[in-house]
Amino acid sequence: MKKTVLCGMGLLCLAGTVCADTGGRLLATGGVTNIEGSAGGGIVPWAVLSGYGARGEWGGDAFATRVDTGDYRLDAFGASLAFNNRVELSVARQRLDMDALTKAAGLPHKSLNQDILGVKLRLFGDLVYDRLPQVAVGAQYKRQTNFLIPSLVGARRDSDTDYYLAGSRLFLGAVGGYNLLVNGTLRYSRANETGLLGFGGDRRDSRTLLKEGSVALLLNPRWVVGVEYREKPDNLSFAGESDWQDVFVGYFPSKRLALAAAWAELGEIATLEGQRGIFLSMQLSY
Repeated sequence: MKKTVLCGMGLLCLAGTVCADTGGRLLATGGVTNIEGSAGGGIVPWAVLSGYGARGEWGGDAFATRVDTGDYRLDAFGASLAFNNRVELSVARQRLDMDALTKAAGLPHKSLNQDILGVKLRLFGDLVYDRLPQVAVGAQYKRQTNFLIPSLVGARRDSDTDYYLAGSRLFLGAVGGYNLLVNGTLRYSRANETGLLGFGGDRRDSRTLLKEGSVALLLNPRWVVGVEYREKPDNLSFAGESDWQDVFVGYFPSKRLALAAAWAELGEIATLEGQRGIFLSMQLSY
């Protein structure tokens, strides 16, 4: 019996048919890469690992993402490496261009930047074949590289580490015969706007437990649609920080290439409200 399965913001293939192009894991089992460099959804890390390496094998990804709201443009790029389908190492760079805010407020810089080093460890379970969901723990060390503006608005530090626990599970034929993937992530963080505005603030300088999640529906072996949600902290009094959500579509023509697009609702970012726009991402895998 052939089974169609889904993973992260991506999908697996029809077993024994379209997966025959290469060895290792099935098509899209690493999902896409989120804006901080970890495998999973576009804005939420999942319990899946990057690339296509199975037991005793290496795998990895390189990615580039752009989110444009008109007032802001976020560019993220990086790479990851995974071994044994057990541990993942990642590196990413984020750049937030903010020409509109710079002109309106007379700020000294036109962009905010940060570097991210990540590690993820699969603890137990399997997305499909185990009675338990696939569960992974991860850490993301972040360093904001031009801290003047964050310090002026109340951020307490220019570097910090996020910790998260993610669980992913595929339910076969759950919605009208289509497969449904559900992921939940708990993040322990004090990052302002993922860390682009530094860490901690004048309102609160301690880490808080934040909820993240995604639901994805497989339409056919290469296409998936779904939604994501990411809770954000509110550490700075100069501006509110809104939770993020998106509606996405992913396309996986082969094991080497993944494309994703989304409509992202980002709310208020650094005093500018109603931030929403297109999310585009491309990933090369092996």
